[in-house]
Amino acid sequence: MPDTSAAPAARPTPTASGALSAEDGKLVVLARGARGRVGAVEGAAVRDQDGRTYAAASVALPSLTLTALQLAVASAVAAGASRLEAAVVVTEASTLDGAGHAAVRDLAVDAPIHLAAPDGTVLGTVTQ
Repeated sequence: MPDTSAAPAARPTPTASGALSAEDGKLVVLARGARGRVGAVEGAAVRDQDGRTYAAASVALPSLTLTALQLAVASAVAAGASRLEAAVVVTEASTLDGAGHAAVRDLAVDAPIHLAAPDGTVLGTVTQ
């Protein structure tokens, strides 16, 4: 999904990651489900400081474009989250979109952002 003009242009590339924790594995399942339900380009899920999870799919309307990760972060913030523990994006892209990355970093400078293929295979993790 293209970045909006106000979004950062950087497209962080994930590095190889080890096995996911069970909790991060759940985020992959949630993100795949969000993507699949509406046939979206991408799905995402985040976990907040209290262990609550939020899943979302990308939105592409004439008047509103959000990446799945932006929407998942927005949902967490709207529910009162002040910090994120982890995030997952399920997409066909090989890099993480700059806008979604920035949204996660607004709440956590060190939360891992896992990038997964549509089949759930984790391609890598962005930690910066």
